[in-house]
Amino acid sequence: MKIETIKYHRFRAKTAGPRVLICAGVHGDEFEPMLAAVELIRTVEDTLEAGEVTIIPVANTSAYAQGLRYGADGLDLARTFPGNSSGSVTQQCAASVSEMIRAADYLIDMHTGGRLYDIYPLAGYMLHDSPEILEKQRKMAEAFNLPVIWGTDNSLPGRTLSVARDAGVPAIYVEYGGGGEVNATIIRAYVRGCMGVLAALNMIADHNKAMPLKKYRVEDYTTDSGHLQSKLPAPKDGIFMPAVRVGEKILTGQLWGTITDPINGASQEVRAGAEGLVLFLRVCARVNTGDSLGGILPVAEQEKFFTIHPPETVSYGK
Repeated sequence: MKIETIKYHRFRAKTAGPRVLICAGVHGDEFEPMLAAVELIRTVEDTLEAGEVTIIPVANTSAYAQGLRYGADGLDLARTFPGNSSGSVTQQCAASVSEMIRAADYLIDMHTGGRLYDIYPLAGYMLHDSPEILEKQRKMAEAFNLPVIWGTDNSLPGRTLSVARDAGVPAIYVEYGGGGEVNATIIRAYVRGCMGVLAALNMIADHNKAMPLKKYRVEDYTTDSGHLQSKLPAPKDGIFMPAVRVGEKILTGQLWGTITDPINGASQEVRAGAEGLVLFLRVCARVNTGDSLGGILPVAEQEKFFTIHPPETVSYGK
């Protein structure tokens, strides 16, 4: 059986400090994180002053070879952690990356919406039982400097963040854009964001001149709050035409989009079931019943925390 290996680049400074793992390419159709990782490899080597940084440009080589979310074995790496070193190609990748996560002090996992979704820029984390780890994750997300900071249910299995949660490693994931084309703006934002986290950890000098963005801050304790693929399921097969854009505010009952069956000509409107921010949106037009058409993030004003506790109570704070 072929043993799948993960290629990575590791840089160590002469001065002791944290060990940070930066991971890209968990999905094979998310290209900007991979290119950001390549740029970071060039940049970190010359700027690292303390600690250790390990960068994985392509965690899922099998999926990248196909240009798809899934590996050759049909598995989604982001649902396969902690994996199995004796298993299929995706399970082996998960096992190798899991070992690297457990050996780290901090984790940054970079994503996009792939070919299916466009996602409003966000830095997310799993809500943690440890107040110390939770606060470190909040600070990492803040330092990455994207417009949304989103803490979600910590019970979801199979993720890089699941491994980090169990190992007590503070971790964030970032999402931005998608749709299949490469966007240089996303690459630059991801490089700046990673460098911002390293600066916040006192591993590099703070050369980031970007102004801090005003942010929406949401922590949602409801079950499966971070599972994007379960949001706003399509009611029928057909071609989806959206009526909204990511980053827009939307009201309950507002038109989200229309699904049309081109064979019989029948159309069905899809309307928002809540109000908030259009966090992500389906951009792959062909849909099957049950496919996610996007998701709405309940938000307060920028720079205020919006906390959601089950079942439906909400609270606001500074």
